[in-house]
Amino acid sequence: MAYSALTIAGSDSGGGAGIQADLKAMSALGVYGASVVTAITAQNTRAVTAVHSIPTDVITAQIEAVLSDIEIHAVKIGMLAVPEIIRAVADGLSEYEGPVVVDPVMIAKSGDALLADDAVETLRDVLLPRATVLTPNLPEAARLLETEEASTPDDMRLQGQKLCALGPQAVLMKGGHAKGELCHDLLITSNGVAAEFTAPRKQTRNTHGTGCTLSSSIASGLARGLPLIEAVGAAHSYLQGAIAAADALDIGQGHGPVHHFYQAWTSTGQGSHE
Repeated sequence: MAYSALTIAGSDSGGGAGIQADLKAMSALGVYGASVVTAITAQNTRAVTAVHSIPTDVITAQIEAVLSDIEIHAVKIGMLAVPEIIRAVADGLSEYEGPVVVDPVMIAKSGDALLADDAVETLRDVLLPRATVLTPNLPEAARLLETEEASTPDDMRLQGQKLCALGPQAVLMKGGHAKGELCHDLLITSNGVAAEFTAPRKQTRNTHGTGCTLSSSIASGLARGLPLIEAVGAAHSYLQGAIAAADALDIGQGHGPVHHFYQAWTSTGQGSHE
């Protein structure tokens, strides 16, 4: 039997983020990926030029179609755009008992907004209590808490614990937006820091889809039965490899995607134009 995970997220026509990134990461990690599309974006490595939200009845029908037929071992939730979609997803998962990774997608790498202002409260109140792990970057964590962006590991820890108090079993505070030669990610529970993941900060503009890739990779680990700390650790290592190989992929003229298949393509002599 294959391990299966479900991504509930928006579509990125450029293929670097959203459900496209999720399905690539799941496949690279040996997990069968199913998908529920919540929004269609006209997007490339430089900008998001249009967003069309999928009607909630269609979103609900997609969730029902997948869960009624395929055994899903973990769910990843990404872009939800507006309050009614958030509520539809929460209702659609009301009887699902497996692990849920919530990536509170708010802004694209290009700087374009992907979550309506009036949806932040709904996301916080309706979906965070359902999360096995919440994976905010520093701006997203600050917006969820209506506070200033964390600037130190201590700030990250405190904000992570405040987010845990809103219902998630754990919060992965991602340090990609911080400064310094090292990037620190903190996995936090109500008891404090459960694990810290550190990596050298790589100098590349090709980081489109990193948040989507990390959250779907965590979901893949959970789908395979890994404990949370091991799932996050494995996802962190995979993402670092995908970022390191991103320049060799060389897609687009803006913030290019990470290289989801760096392990497989390298072994077949692909992944570089040289």
